[in-house]
Amino acid sequence: MDSDANAHALGERPVANDSARGLAYWGPAVAVSLAMFIGVIDSTLMNVAIPSIVADLDTTVTVVQGAISFYAMVMAALILPGGKLSSMYGVRRLMTATLLVYGVGTTLAALSWNVAVLYVGWSVIEGAAAAVLLPLTFTVLLVSYEGADRAKALGILAGVNAAGAAFGPLLGGAVTTFASWRWGFGIEVLIVLVALAFTRYLPEESLSETPTKLDVGGTLLSVVGTTALVAGVLLAGRYGWISARRPFVVGDVQLDLFGASPTIWLVGFGAVVFAGFVQYERRVEREGGSPLVPVRLLSNGPFTAGVATNAARSLVLAGFIFVVPVFLQSGAGYTAFETGVAMLPFSVATFVASIFTTGWRRFVAPKLLIQGGTVLMGLGVLALVSQTALDATVAQLAVPMALVGLGLGLVMAQLIDMTLSAVEQRDSAAASGLLNATMMLGYSFGTAIVGTYLLRRFYGGVVDGVLTAVDAGVSASERGALVVALENAAETATKETQQTVLGGLAPAQRELLADVFDAAIVQAQRETLLLLALLVLLVLLASTLLPDGGRDGDP
Repeated sequence: MDSDANAHALGERPVANDSARGLAYWGPAVAVSLAMFIGVIDSTLMNVAIPSIVADLDTTVTVVQGAISFYAMVMAALILPGGKLSSMYGVRRLMTATLLVYGVGTTLAALSWNVAVLYVGWSVIEGAAAAVLLPLTFTVLLVSYEGADRAKALGILAGVNAAGAAFGPLLGGAVTTFASWRWGFGIEVLIVLVALAFTRYLPEESLSETPTKLDVGGTLLSVVGTTALVAGVLLAGRYGWISARRPFVVGDVQLDLFGASPTIWLVGFGAVVFAGFVQYERRVEREGGSPLVPVRLLSNGPFTAGVATNAARSLVLAGFIFVVPVFLQSGAGYTAFETGVAMLPFSVATFVASIFTTGWRRFVAPKLLIQGGTVLMGLGVLALVSQTALDATVAQLAVPMALVGLGLGLVMAQLIDMTLSAVEQRDSAAASGLLNATMMLGYSFGTAIVGTYLLRRFYGGVVDGVLTAVDAGVSASERGALVVALENAAETATKETQQTVLGGLAPAQRELLADVFDAAIVQAQRETLLLLALLVLLVLLASTLLPDGGRDGDP
């Protein structure tokens, strides 16, 4: 190894002096930040390109949305075993190989000549590679930095995580509007190449001083359990959480689930599998094996409190970046690019706060900073409620967006470091995998809960508006059937969908229904933002479990 690489060898911390703070010193942070960026923007970037992909590949919206869902499912299912690999193989070699695999997948997706190729390149290859990349990013920073520099590096990574989620629609809207959706994947290839140039600064050794083997039984249980949970959550929007809102059909076969939604069956099955997973891991540990997740992590109070708070934070972030773009495009009539511009204050504020507030713990306890950031998020969401209108401008949305971003950045700047610093270095890979796995579940639940609520309130508002206009009296069950019928007719509340429906009506009917659509989307958005504010309270509640701690430097 060269001298720069030696500085990052396992067991040695970089020397934090001014001469060391050059490109070689921050190289690991650059490499993993780029890896995090492409992993985060992948689905958000392509969400806004769905209509273009549908037209280009001659397919349907449902099929393309299925590719996005399958990508999330593959990544969530493999993220726990993916986090284990850095204890088995050299970090530098693992990062390089994974980036190359990701590059192959995104290249294949960019060149897709049919939907099958898109699924293989994007959903399968990229999803599997992202499952290794995301936990590896946190792990690399844990072994490459310490103290204030570790906090700063993790803060940058946290900022990239949140900013990438919000920046994705801007980038996706730009390439889709001015070029082609394929350029979105092409840009990812370029980022992969730049990240590869910085892998030379990563440590060569694995994180374990003794050779470890993959826990095959634990891997199978975690994959099955996570797949069941994510699949159940993804089906909740269509079939409901408990009672089935429509028949569950697989192929041409209707399955009898005793009137229950497939969601409750899958989530219940996933919970049972994970209970078995914990028992299995206990047995592996008792027998002297190398469990996928050491059971001692689950009894580490500060770590589990951090995981719970971060999962709740992920739930809020996922809901926020889903409902705001949907309203801006469906209600206010923004283009995908304009939506990205409107969310820019959120992205910039998150990134800035994540980077520049890591040193605040010298003056204020990290727990108080996290709770203060959570309060800022809640205030920002409530401020958005007052600005929810069809004629809302980018300027009017800027302050609420920035408040949410500042709060989120303040939370993430402290929370990731606080959580991962609570574990021993030998457990850092497993801890990073578990943190990312729960984060992915939080994202899945956030999108499902908040997204389903928004669309349900919108469609319900449309039905109620029409029934009120014609002065029709219907029962609750009849109203529910009308909502489901409307969902079946138009599963996305886009401006294009509304115009298609309105176009087939007489002028008087068109004017009436247009007013109903407008009133319904505004009311649905306000109610959904209030739900989001309640979920912010969940983050605040979870944060009370965090250790009080003291300011950095306190005895």
